[in-house]
Amino acid sequence: MNGILVVCEGNICRSPMAQGLLAAALPQARVSSAGLGALIGMPADETAVRLMDERGIDIAPHRAVQISGEMCKRSDLVLVMSTEQRQRLEQIYPFSCGKVFRVGEFDKADVPDPYRQPEAAFRETLGLIDQGVRAWLQRIHQI
Repeated sequence: MNGILVVCEGNICRSPMAQGLLAAALPQARVSSAGLGALIGMPADETAVRLMDERGIDIAPHRAVQISGEMCKRSDLVLVMSTEQRQRLEQIYPFSCGKVFRVGEFDKADVPDPYRQPEAAFRETLGLIDQGVRAWLQRIHQI
């Protein structure tokens, strides 16, 4: 598994946190993130940066980017945050069918967007992302 793309809406909260966790755990892989409606050029949310910093992962350099077909083509696995995002992505890029899954796929869970919410919402979201990433790492290591 060489390329993993993590997708959320604005690419400033959920996907940068998931990207950070995956990149730290899979240093040999190419892990990137993007948004379906990216706030292009914006840094990761300050709460997300702080929570990841607590884990020793620096996402401060992150800048939001809009997803593209080329990004999907280069990725072996595309992780989204919700069933709705999966459907949208597969509709926009039909060739991506079969490699798009939710971060919380194994728990059958969507990951809620903490944007503009209190830190507690970010912590809850990060907990769900962490749980999903751990499950994906087990699967990836089996491949």
